[in-house]
Parts: sequence; structure tokens; C-alpha cells
Amino acid sequence: MLSHTIAFTKFFTLKRFKMVGVSRDAPLGVQCIQKLYIKLCPRLQINRLRWYQVSVLILTYFTYMTYHLTRKPISVVKSVLHQNCSSLTPPPDVDPTDDQWCNWAPFNTTDANTLLGTLDSAFLFSYAGAMFVSGMIAERVDLRYFLSLGMLTSAIFCYLFGIGRTYNIHNIYYYLIVQAGAGIAQTTGWPGTVATVGKWFGNTKKGLIFGVWNSHTSLGNILGTLMAAEYVDKDWSLSFIYPGLMMGAVGFVIWLFLVPEPKYVGLVPGERNTPIRQCTKSDEEDEAEIVSHDAEPTQVLVGDQGASLRSNRYSANTQHEEPTEHTSLLRRPSLSGSSAVSLSRALSIPGVVEFSLSLFFAKLVSYTFLYWLPLYIKTSTNLTAKQSGKLSIVFDVGGAVGAILAGLVSDCTGCPGIVCVVFYMLCAPSLLVYQTWGASSYTLNVWLLILSGVLVNGPYALITTAVSAELGTHSSLAGNSQALATVTAIIDGTGSVGAAIGPMLAGIVSSSGSWSYVFYMLIACNYMALFLLLRIAKSEIAKLKQERRIASPPRVRIE
Repeated sequence: MLSHTIAFTKFFTLKRFKMVGVSRDAPLGVQCIQKLYIKLCPRLQINRLRWYQVSVLILTYFTYMTYHLTRKPISVVKSVLHQNCSSLTPPPDVDPTDDQWCNWAPFNTTDANTLLGTLDSAFLFSYAGAMFVSGMIAERVDLRYFLSLGMLTSAIFCYLFGIGRTYNIHNIYYYLIVQAGAGIAQTTGWPGTVATVGKWFGNTKKGLIFGVWNSHTSLGNILGTLMAAEYVDKDWSLSFIYPGLMMGAVGFVIWLFLVPEPKYVGLVPGERNTPIRQCTKSDEEDEAEIVSHDAEPTQVLVGDQGASLRSNRYSANTQHEEPTEHTSLLRRPSLSGSSAVSLSRALSIPGVVEFSLSLFFAKLVSYTFLYWLPLYIKTSTNLTAKQSGKLSIVFDVGGAVGAILAGLVSDCTGCPGIVCVVFYMLCAPSLLVYQTWGASSYTLNVWLLILSGVLVNGPYALITTAVSAELGTHSSLAGNSQALATVTAIIDGTGSVGAAIGPMLAGIVSSSGSWSYVFYMLIACNYMALFLLLRIAKSEIAKLKQERRIASPPRVRIE
């Protein structure tokens, strides 16, 4: 009698999960959509794997877009925190001899650029330091909770910076603490999104996919600039508050719908190229299968990749411990052999050190533009703060084009090192040309900014996305997929140290009154990034020559 009761319970439990098709630990929104789909369209056949892959790309795209959306306002607001008061008409109650009357304390000093650079450094150094830890945490937790919690925290810090004006806060330490906290919270974005996308797309060619996907960085910068520029002259607190609210809303959507791994919906991406096939069973067959305790998975071939639709609770002979809502946030390592890797092992992967150091200098250049370009345009031209912010958008437009172009060329050649070297070689002259003639006309400024954006962000985007994902699944890891977040964090964390140093140095150097030395610094860093990839580029050239010799028909010598 007891055995029949157990079989009866298992039968109805299995039937419920087969109807839903997802794990109980899948996002609540996905469970609701799946139930509605089965109820309204029970006979409709769809490529489930492709649907989930597209949804993951879209959700992670908007996730990281909002991360950059909340980073951008500070670069626009700098132009009103400290500006040239002599060109403005002071109110009647202001001392005419006070040349700092229009500036926001504590930035109403002659070394304001240094203080503003310190704000950038507080964000970026905390970001760089926390990134290494964040990557290792991301390997051990549910990425959906990791991202949504990180987005909520980041949105709160963005909001706190904005209310500094609302409540007339003039203490520099308040803004430094808020920036440092925002930097730590922002480290959840990159390892979380890249690891999620990497787990859904396996070892397929990622250059073009990540190139298009990485345009979220440029779109976030563009939207952040537009939102900040709209309120910068009226009430700059709103330049921070509205992006923060938008990020919090997107974070809630991520908590509802993001599926961090295929196993949560019963899918395991494979490599076979097969058409769609739907497997169905009668109730009698299901009952017979349960009573006989058959734990074999039902094979469902989805699209052009194979997938296994497994029961949502692993059989007794497997060693997986699937996380639930009640398990601790930091899970114990899995016994299946796919445990998280150490930092030293991740550093030993061929290419990780070279690409990390190259990204150090590439990100230094990119983030100097990110944080100082609107102020440089306002200083070198006659444009207002709002007009300067909107003009700086075209640099991000070029960055999106550069990310797609670099990813496409990398996919076609299979040589990301060579692609980065070529971009670096062309980037240095373009920066010199922009510094020399960019301010001569508005039209020329636009086109040179687009060109600079393409060449600056192309290799930066390629290294942080496709290269990181490729190295995170390197053959030396013996199939361990848990290294992806750590490798991504190492590469992006090293680059973030450069990103922290660049804006700080730009603030110090520009305080002397000349921006020419800032551009010379950026050009020198660009050449350093190129130099660090020469060995990898050389090995890729040798590989291309070897493949060409193998592909060419053997020559037969007739005497």
C-alpha cells in the first residue's frame, strides 16, 4: 500500500512538472508564461532553446545597458558642478568679486578638476578592486539574484548622489562614499551578464553575437547622456534620480524573467544539428515509467542543437545539488566535477594575462573619454553644457559600430589578437587628428568623434566579451564551465584598474590648463596596449600560415 502511495505521489508530481516544463527554481515570470502557454496553446510547437536564448540576450542587453546608464550622468554634470562664472550674470545678492559663485561646493575651487577626478577614482578603484571578488561570488550563486540585487543597490547609490543637491549636501566625503559604493555595486553587472550569456551559447562563435550584444554599453551611455543633459541646466539632481529609477525597474524585470542557466528550464545545449522533434507520452506510459523508477532523461532535439529535457529533480544516482529558494546564497561546490576554479588556475590559461594587461590600457583610454569628453568639448568649443553632452553621444555611436565590426572580423579570421592590434595601430593617429582639428568645425568634430569611437571601443569590446568568453571555456579547463565568471572578472577587473587611473590622471593633467598632454597620454597608452598583444598576434599569424599550407594541395615535382 505504501509503495502504491509513493508511486501515486510521484506520478502527480512529475505530471505537474511536465506540464510546466520548468524547475520550481525558475523565475516566477517564466513559470507563469509557461503555464499560460500550455493552457492557451497546448499543440503549438516552438523551438524552446532558441526562444530562451533570444530572451536571455535581450534581458542581459538591457541589464548592462542600465549599468552604463547610471554611470554616465557624472560626466555630464561635471560641466555645471564647476564652470566659468565670468560668462554668466550673477544674481543681485552675490558678491561681484566672487568668481566661484556659480559652482557647487565643494567643487568651487581652482583645483576642481582634481576633485572631480577623485570622484571618478573613488568609483573606478572600488570597482576594480571588487571585480575580482565579484567574479568568484558569481560562480557560486544564482546569477538572477546576483544581478537583480546588484542592480537595485546600484540604483540606490545613483539616487543618493542626486539627492545631494536636493538636500544641499556639500561634504566631499559624502560624494566619495556614494561613488565608492556605486563602484562596488556595479561589479555585479559584467561577470553576471557575460557568464549568463556564455552558459546559454556554449562554444559557438561569439564574436558577432557579442559584438552586437556589446552595443548595450554604447546605448546605455547614449541614453544616460540624453537623460542627464535634459536636466543638467535646470536641476542636475534629476540627472541621477531618473536613471536610478529606470535601473531599479529593469532589475525587477530581471528578477521576474531571467533564466540564468538552461538547466532551470530542462534544457542542456548540445552540439548536434537536428530538426525540431517533439516527444509525447501517454498517461499510461508516464505512470509505467514512474513505477519502474526509470530515471533516464527524455531526449528532445531542439532546432539545430541537441537538448536534453530532464526531470526537474535529479535522480538518486546523480551528484548534482540544484539550488532552491531555501538553499544558502553561497552554495557548496558541486560534486559533479565542475567546481569553481581558483584565481591562480584562471591566470594560467594561455592569453589571459596578455589580454588583461592590454585591456588595462585600452580601458584607460575609453573611460577617459567616457568621463571627460563632455567637459573637453565644452572647454574647446563655444557649446553649452547641454549641447556638449549631446555631441559626445556620437562617440558612443562609433563605439557601437566598432564593437560589431571588431566582432565580425574576429569571427571571420579567428584571430582576435590581430584584430585588436590593427585597431590599436589606427587609433593613435585618429586621436591626434581629433585633438588637432576636432574643434575647428562642428561637422568635422562629429565625424572624427565617430572614427575615434570605432577605433577606441572596438578592441575594448572584443576583449571584454568574445575573448573573455573564449578564454573562460579554454580547452585547458577540461570542460569546466565554472571558470567563465572568474576569467571575465580577471580581465575586466584588470582593465578597470586602468579605467580608474585614466580619468584621475586626466583631471590632474587638465588642471594645468592644456588638454594636449591628456591626448598624448592616451596615445602612449594605446601603443602600450598594442605592444602587449604582439606575441599573441605573432602566434596567430603563424597559425594562419600553417592552416594555409595544410589547405593548399601538395605540389608534385615531375622530373
